[in-house]
Amino acid sequence: MKLLGITCLSTLVLMPSLGSTETLGEAEIRRDIIGRTVYLSTPLGGELPLIFRSSGKVDGNGKAIGLGRYFKPSDSGRWWIDANRLCQKFQSWNKGRPMCFALERTGANKVKWTRDNGRTGVARIGN
Repeated sequence: MKLLGITCLSTLVLMPSLGSTETLGEAEIRRDIIGRTVYLSTPLGGELPLIFRSSGKVDGNGKAIGLGRYFKPSDSGRWWIDANRLCQKFQSWNKGRPMCFALERTGANKVKWTRDNGRTGVARIGN
């Protein structure tokens, strides 16, 4: 009985909390996002890939999800980190205005983003 109690307690202590999130700071953003492709889930289904290059450049390509019907399907710009938020400014997307995102880890390769205007969404982190 004692062994069963220790086993159950160990499992609870070592098991990550269900629904827990981790806010990403600058170090985590650099480690987990920079140099990788982030796939933003879109309301129409599909994913919009954004490549955050270590050089400070960000590239986006929405051709696969049909963005060309609405605006320029591909764009590039630059990224930076400000107050633990990942910021980006594309040449034409968002009318060339900067936007910043707070990021929370929701899974091994998943994040929830909250934009500076309050909009939220989810993304998958690829290689």
